[in-house]
Amino acid sequence: MLEAVLRIIGIIFPVFACSGLGAYYGWRFRPDMAVVNKLNMEIFAPFLVFWALMDKPFDFSGYWGLALGGIAVVLGSGLLLLPIALAFKINLKTFLPPMMFNNSGNMGIPLILFAFGEDLLQAAVVLFIIEMLLHFTLGLYMLDHKTKPLQLLKMPMIIAALAGLIMSSLHISLPMPLANTLKLLGQVSIPLLLFSLGVRLLDVSLKDWKLGLFGAIAGPAAGLASALVLLPFLNLDPVETGVLLVFAALPPAVLNVLVAEQYQQEPERVASLVMLGNLGSLIIIPVTLWFALKI
Repeated sequence: MLEAVLRIIGIIFPVFACSGLGAYYGWRFRPDMAVVNKLNMEIFAPFLVFWALMDKPFDFSGYWGLALGGIAVVLGSGLLLLPIALAFKINLKTFLPPMMFNNSGNMGIPLILFAFGEDLLQAAVVLFIIEMLLHFTLGLYMLDHKTKPLQLLKMPMIIAALAGLIMSSLHISLPMPLANTLKLLGQVSIPLLLFSLGVRLLDVSLKDWKLGLFGAIAGPAAGLASALVLLPFLNLDPVETGVLLVFAALPPAVLNVLVAEQYQQEPERVASLVMLGNLGSLIIIPVTLWFALKI
């Protein structure tokens, strides 16, 4: 048992330590992270996605079950919590997106990488892409029905994903110096995502702490329930099952706050959901990892 506990600590410590360092640095120096976040979303993270997809032969058919599970987690979370939100008269546009669209980038990729090894990086990227696609299509449509999904094709992350999938499926490899350069740039993304998460969470208010506390429990619970209902039909191996469970338990993405600010959809309340959801993950993620690693 002690060995299992130490393993889980070893997995989650780098993730929360990087975010904690970001929080401390942000509290101490109040840096403007706008340029850093822009660089990460337009350069480093796309290079990470591109390299992960083309580094090894990528057979998307081998991830169909995991992909369907990821879709079920996102959509199922919303469907399960919809009647609860209606019953308690919670604004659906405020509450449902943070419950559906989780921290698959900032926290999901590092956690899966540390917990299951680099061989599962592609699996983590697949879930990240699915969550991101749903967020920038369905998620934006939920806030504004006039949103045009074709805008996705202009996003560096989507361009990188498509390029990586095409090159991998055609078995096209890059010269080693160029491949190593892309890998090096991509490796900047994960620690920078975690550091930025810590800095960003400092700006979150705890004014709506009751809603945030409810969301911190309801979001992962709905995600895990959705995953567990579909698992018998997905034909996943034990490791992929563990990956899906970790994905299902992730807290709300910080991106929900930025989107809420853009659409003027009660950003303060959304920020409380995100803040307390990420704080709650200090308990929820270790418990989920305990079960995921024992499968």
